[in-house]
Amino acid sequence: MIRAMLGLFCALFLSLGFAGPGAAQPRMTAVARLTGLDGKPVGRADFRSANGGVLIVLDLSGLPPGPHGLHLHASGSCDAKSGFTRAGPILSLNPKKRHGYLARGGPLAGDLPNQFAGADGRLKASMVTNGFTLGNGKRSIFDRDGVALIVNKRGDDYRTQPIGNAGDRIACGVVVRTRGPAPRPVFPPRGAKNARP
Repeated sequence: MIRAMLGLFCALFLSLGFAGPGAAQPRMTAVARLTGLDGKPVGRADFRSANGGVLIVLDLSGLPPGPHGLHLHASGSCDAKSGFTRAGPILSLNPKKRHGYLARGGPLAGDLPNQFAGADGRLKASMVTNGFTLGNGKRSIFDRDGVALIVNKRGDDYRTQPIGNAGDRIACGVVVRTRGPAPRPVFPPRGAKNARP
């Protein structure tokens, strides 16, 4: 009888999501649907948490052939009338950091490697970054005003401040979380007695 009750308790405990840190958690995901300055769709970027970082998969079209700078910017605003400048500067989670992989004190959390559009204007690429997370906390990109993924007209030189001579912002998409972290269980404080209703 005790064994049956213990088994029932364990099954209930695990089914409620208290399996502990070793249990598989769903991967956090997000998406950015990018548009150009003319308001037409350019494509999408899918974000997925991966071991030690975030995997970003791009599928874009209608871009000028050649290299393009890509950055996450500090505000989730893609106002084409402003030339996407309302998205603010490149995302920085550490005020001591500077823009650029080759800059002393760089890179910023929102710095991403250049990607290349083919002669047909198509850009398909994948990259992994550990500059930010899709979860909650200090390294999350999901603060009160969000972030935007910006594509620049030219490639980033990874050194020049503030944006690597990458030229105008030609496409923008607000990053929206589609699957967040699992909620944490709430336990009563130690020593707390059962409260009466």
